[in-house]
Amino acid sequence: MENMQSRIPPDISDYTFDLILVGAGINGAGIARDAAMRGLKVLLLDKGDIASGTTSWSTRLIHGGLRYLEYYEFCLVQESLSEREKLLRIAPHLVKPLPFVVPVYEHSKRGPMMIRLGMFAYDFLSFNKSMDWHKILSRDEVLERIPGLEPEGLLAAALYYDGQTEYAERLAVENAVSAHEHGAIVLTYAEVERLIVDKENVVGIEFIDLLGSGKYTVNAPVIVNVAGPWVDEVLRQMNSTEECMIGGTKGSHLVVDPFPGAPAGEALYVEAKADGRPFFIVPWNGRYLIGTTDIRYEGDLDLVVADDEEIDYLINETNTIIPEAGLSRDKILFTYSGIRPLPYQPEGAEGSVTRSHIVYDHTRHHPKIGGLVSIIGGKLTTYRNLSRQTVNVVYEKLGEKAPECRTDEVPLPGGTTRSFEEFSAGFKRTSGLAEELSTRLLKIYGVRAPEVLAMAGDDPSLRAPLASPFSMETGIIGAEVLYAFRHELAGKLGDVLLRRSMVGLGPRVGLDVDETAAQIAVRHLGWSRERAELEVREFRDYIRRLRPKDLHETEPLKA
Repeated sequence: MENMQSRIPPDISDYTFDLILVGAGINGAGIARDAAMRGLKVLLLDKGDIASGTTSWSTRLIHGGLRYLEYYEFCLVQESLSEREKLLRIAPHLVKPLPFVVPVYEHSKRGPMMIRLGMFAYDFLSFNKSMDWHKILSRDEVLERIPGLEPEGLLAAALYYDGQTEYAERLAVENAVSAHEHGAIVLTYAEVERLIVDKENVVGIEFIDLLGSGKYTVNAPVIVNVAGPWVDEVLRQMNSTEECMIGGTKGSHLVVDPFPGAPAGEALYVEAKADGRPFFIVPWNGRYLIGTTDIRYEGDLDLVVADDEEIDYLINETNTIIPEAGLSRDKILFTYSGIRPLPYQPEGAEGSVTRSHIVYDHTRHHPKIGGLVSIIGGKLTTYRNLSRQTVNVVYEKLGEKAPECRTDEVPLPGGTTRSFEEFSAGFKRTSGLAEELSTRLLKIYGVRAPEVLAMAGDDPSLRAPLASPFSMETGIIGAEVLYAFRHELAGKLGDVLLRRSMVGLGPRVGLDVDETAAQIAVRHLGWSRERAELEVREFRDYIRRLRPKDLHETEPLKA
């Protein structure tokens, strides 16, 4: 593809890197940012886009893991709650408080006493939190708050607060952008084909540019395999004797329009009647997100799709807890599925597999393998602390003293302001945009919203929404397309729609703006008509895995 060769320095093989990261999900992007901020020379690669794997397919919560208390993972809960507070500070545009209601029924596995104890423990473990403490609601109080709940057998409910990041992709993108601004080289669509081993030390990698400029070899004394569910695949490229390290489970979600009886402005944390497993009904992006499932998975990691059984399970459980919901398959806007990169555990309940992460230094376990670290597990909420721990290990392997980590204090690019509320008010007054559109830009780009708008220059067409009728969720403007490619490391049209402007997760999954967005690239970025048509086809092929309501499945899914 034209204009792509320059993204990879032709002499990259001669560069001196301290650290190569394989995988640009939230953990890889977070490690890259921390390492670059501490002065390391970093290369971050991914065979797809930033956050195009597991990061994109979570329930989009920044939470302490109330459920983990059942498995006595108190340290993980405390770590998660502490990290939640840090993310509220460094990314105020992306991470926000959200109230949760936990109804308790006569048939619930977790009775009122257990819920009350869990809530006290949750509050105790987050003693320095900025959010309100929990409340126990009587049956009448919870039905007054959420009238649509099934009343039969309802005993009480707990009300507590956690965090939500509606656009988890943006959290990863901003980490990668920050890493890039601190000197890291970030290459998407760069697939690692081989780990280079010299005298039993992993000293570099060979990768191929999937956008067409060839193969490259790069070296570094430390390689971190942070490929999420693909960790074992990366290890196999060095004929590793390591046993299976990842035992991923599949989680699927449904996205639906607001429905009768749905909670207004708060999430439901519900125990499924069929199997007792907790799931969420969460207000999200102007709609509702319902999930998730938890199923062992051994299929194609590059093509994970919600199956009919999962869809029916989530529909039935939602209709059970909210009888007037009336959900059916034809009311689903789209679905999504991902694989949790959990530690390998062949037996036992899926929910019992630890959600804590492991920074696995291969040298400590196999002295003959030097230079390689693999990241096992990890949660969206704790990515920053995982990154801190990993960079400390990198410095240890380099034989150097680690400088202080500052990612808990330095805001992400869109959050660099003392008062996001004051900044937002000022932008809305001066942008010249409609209220809905200025709100949308602030929600996605934070304090960099004016930079996005500046891409329009004197061209009014770049300030206007690409789709009509306009709504907050689908109001992408032309300037965002340019900003994504020029300042946010986008390589393809799908990157812009799904992980920069976020319009690809709107009610029409970007199908109403994909062709128009591609034409923006033709007019302003020098794309050929052929490339624009190809990018639209690739985007629509990809979107099929979401099983969207607006796209008939006339062709087979493609990995």
